[in-house]
Amino acid sequence: MARLVYQLKVTLRGTRPPIWRRLEVASDLTLGGLHEVLQISMGWTDGHLHAFVADGVEYGTPDPEWGTQVRDESRVRLTRVLRAPKDRLVYEYDFGDGWEHVVVLEKVLPFDPARHQDPLVTGGRRACPPEDCGGVFGFYRMLDVLGDPQHPEHGDMREWVGDVFEPDVFDIEEANLLLRGG
Repeated sequence: MARLVYQLKVTLRGTRPPIWRRLEVASDLTLGGLHEVLQISMGWTDGHLHAFVADGVEYGTPDPEWGTQVRDESRVRLTRVLRAPKDRLVYEYDFGDGWEHVVVLEKVLPFDPARHQDPLVTGGRRACPPEDCGGVFGFYRMLDVLGDPQHPEHGDMREWVGDVFEPDVFDIEEANLLLRGG
């Protein structure tokens, strides 16, 4: 069977304007592999738990101590959960903050060995929110505080987030470099 590539659009639910990424990944990538690609391409640091939900079935890293019934993401390939354009799944990262990413299969493409040796980010908008900022609500509150130098929490928030956080900037070249292991 010929190798195929999935063009996926990943949108961080609840963000306006949307924070999104467009990816090209091998169709036989596992959900565990997709987790790694999503962490890097979005800008997360993989410091929290995660899960996928497709067709009402939850996939993740089974842990008997948690007692949850998740299917092992390392054994499930994208072709099993995304079969045709417009199929979708949800990827939740950080159950405390509840970052939900809607992953939509946009296109099925032929494999090009010159282009598809590694996952590829082909588009995206806006920076990923900082870890542990409180989910979508906390993120927008943070942006309000940062946007108001007179706000009593402005100095503390600026110190916490750092001077380099630019919410409207996404560096596609950096994301691709990181996906290549750079």
